[in-house]
Amino acid sequence: MQVILSHINLDFDGFASMVAAKKLYPKAKLVLPTKQGKSLERFLALYRDSFSLYYPNQINWENVTEIILVDIASLQRIGEVSYLIDKEKVEFIVYDHHQPNDMNVKAKTAMIELVGATVTLLVEEMRSKEITISSFEATIYALGLYTDTGAFTYLNTTPRDLIAGSYLLECGANLEIISKFSETPLQDEEQKLLQSLLLHSEEHYFDGVDILVAYHQQKDYTGGLALLARKALEMTGTDALFFVVEMGKRTFIVGRSTSERIDVLPIIKMFSGGGHQKAASAMVKNGNFQEILAIVRGSIKEVIKPSLTAKDIMSSPVKVISTITSIEEAGKMMLRYGHTGFPVLEDGKLVGIISRRDIDKAKHHGLGHAPVKGYMSTDPTTIHSSMSLEEVQNLMIAKNVGRLPVLEKDQLIGIISRTNVIEALHGEKIKSGQVIQQSSPLELSLARRMEKLIPHDILQLLKTIGEQADKLNYRAFMIGGVVRDLVIGRENEDIDIVVEGDGISFAKLLADYFGGTVRIHEKFGTATWKHPTGIKIDITSARTEYYDYPAALPNVEMSSLREDLFRRDFTINAMALQINTRDFGKLIDFFHGYQDIKQKKIRILYNLSFVEDPTRILRAVRFEQRFGFEMDKQTLELAHISVDKIASTSKARLAHELSILLREDYPVESLKRLSEIGVLQYLIGSTTCFGENKLRLLEDYKKLYDEITLALPRHRNRAWICYLIILLSGHDNRLQLLREFALDSSDLHTIDEVASIQLCDNSLANVTKLGELHLLFKKYSFEAIVCFSILHQLPSGERHMIKRYLIERVDIPNFINGEDLKTLNIPPSPIYTTILLELECLYLNQQVLSKEDALAFVKNKYCL
Repeated sequence: MQVILSHINLDFDGFASMVAAKKLYPKAKLVLPTKQGKSLERFLALYRDSFSLYYPNQINWENVTEIILVDIASLQRIGEVSYLIDKEKVEFIVYDHHQPNDMNVKAKTAMIELVGATVTLLVEEMRSKEITISSFEATIYALGLYTDTGAFTYLNTTPRDLIAGSYLLECGANLEIISKFSETPLQDEEQKLLQSLLLHSEEHYFDGVDILVAYHQQKDYTGGLALLARKALEMTGTDALFFVVEMGKRTFIVGRSTSERIDVLPIIKMFSGGGHQKAASAMVKNGNFQEILAIVRGSIKEVIKPSLTAKDIMSSPVKVISTITSIEEAGKMMLRYGHTGFPVLEDGKLVGIISRRDIDKAKHHGLGHAPVKGYMSTDPTTIHSSMSLEEVQNLMIAKNVGRLPVLEKDQLIGIISRTNVIEALHGEKIKSGQVIQQSSPLELSLARRMEKLIPHDILQLLKTIGEQADKLNYRAFMIGGVVRDLVIGRENEDIDIVVEGDGISFAKLLADYFGGTVRIHEKFGTATWKHPTGIKIDITSARTEYYDYPAALPNVEMSSLREDLFRRDFTINAMALQINTRDFGKLIDFFHGYQDIKQKKIRILYNLSFVEDPTRILRAVRFEQRFGFEMDKQTLELAHISVDKIASTSKARLAHELSILLREDYPVESLKRLSEIGVLQYLIGSTTCFGENKLRLLEDYKKLYDEITLALPRHRNRAWICYLIILLSGHDNRLQLLREFALDSSDLHTIDEVASIQLCDNSLANVTKLGELHLLFKKYSFEAIVCFSILHQLPSGERHMIKRYLIERVDIPNFINGEDLKTLNIPPSPIYTTILLELECLYLNQQVLSKEDALAFVKNKYCL
């Protein structure tokens, strides 16, 4: 016989899980505990006949061979039934959402997972087995789910609970019934008990959190302590509570918590109870009430996890201004840094704070020239670096202030804004006293991946650099593309290092230690260190950027790692890998770049990113094509909105980005994408430059170019400008535009070559040999010839001949030279050039294949 059991004082989650288990084990009998919770009693008073329910005395326990335990994993809380079970004979199946402990039964099958409600686990299993759920059953399951998660508001709620709830609603769960029975009004005796508990309560305040301990003694049993605990938390607003209630010969201990920092389970376990971190309970028979209460009081401090402090969450270094800074300049600085206020210092001491509101009022009255001293808020509220996050939050609310300067020994070391508090509350959590990012992989180590993808000599060099940083107490990181590629799984040996300290001094130290040379860029706080082995590493100080106007070049200032990463183009490029010895290979990801890589998304870090630097739109397209990613919806929308800023960007900057983009593997697709976004309209001043015919020409160029370079592995790619030449063909002002985009003399030369080849295109009609092509094309570059053949849409036969010619001309040998011609008594003159060119043509025609052939040809023609 199979039976389904749950705990005494049965609640909706336990009952719903029993009913759900019956669906999975249809032959099992539902055995109610002798005591149910008040809310469930009310429900069963109406719906009892809808279920086939048994009481323990209706079961022949000698015939029970299998027990399904739900919402419980031990026999301690099933009541007197535990004495009726032959534990040696019975096998157990367990479904539970409480933390496992040593008292759990040894089950043949156990599903114990820390979800918000046990019924979630059973709904998931029914769904996976495609078991049909009626609307009434869905309502029962949803009652258990809603009550045990506080309608998805309790901290133990997981995404799986929400998915289960959504599925139950799809199955027809009745929210009216759920609402009616999940909110149970207190009966008279319950109200009296709650009043007594609140009357006999004491608050314990430790490290920024409030814990209520309430106690009560009575002779008769009153159920519903779990409901009373929830009500008391709502009424008092404390972070956690413990009830110690003596009822006759039994003492009940109930713990509830609403804070990640408070785990009530350790205290409950002292009394052999169970549950989870946020909700647990125990019962002691014939215990000493005062001793139990004393144990609870004395153990409270031990269940509180360390708090985040002001020092953990503050922004540092702090942007400050002096008392003599003008209102106008202060306003510009606020715009520059995106701040809404600045601390004001005089002689190194904090004397006030000036806000955006103060600035605006002063400017409205024409006082932009006046110093901020006369308009700042004096006697600012400050905090010590050791103040807990909870205390900071309460102080901000009580004082209604948006920023709190952080002091140590009267020195300003940081500042906390509302944003800092919000990020700490919703972006981070505490685990074993350490701060970790909740939804980003800050604990992820890429050390093993580094060993696979970074050459051994460079990896060892990075470790040694990390050791040198340790000696200076600098935090040192690899940043940028190399980190991105490590996450993706691509090789990249282009190493950039940023230090939270003086990057230039650090580069000099490395050169002194390892040898090599250092090239310094003082304005940007950067240095390039060339190792004696030839390895080049860019080393920078952590820095931030601001732009005086859209599309301007950035100004740079020293800052923290977070701000350094925030100034970068996309989240996938805004990650860092720590190389200090203790944390070597640790990924630092403030902006969820790791997640975006996994989702194949290109996402900017802030809304004005494309406005400040429109060339980032070209970079976004480049990364889309290179990695097969896509801009996320908002980034694409902002690219469309900001595309007009391309027109005010210098041609040199645009050409630099274009040259990189068009040297990638997908230049045609990139140009097509730029056209879709609207970049080409502002880039070259035309909306009709990318029709179907132009697209076909670009594709033909790419195909022919690739076919030729496949046979020439040593060829250096200079073809990027040719894509622009084809793109601009037919444009009224094409030559001038092309010259504006040319990066160097080589690009200019290619532009001129393509234009000049056009003069001889008619000569190709009668060409049948490669040597004849050589006479026409010898002086022209590889790229110009390919571009010419596509622009003039030469027939496939002529293209094939040009392809053969370009491949073979690379290896034309110099069989003879000027000295050989002198030996043949041919006086030096321009005839030498004619002879040597003629020999090259004959070689391509397979008529001269050796030095002997060349000498014989010259003798026969020129020495008679």
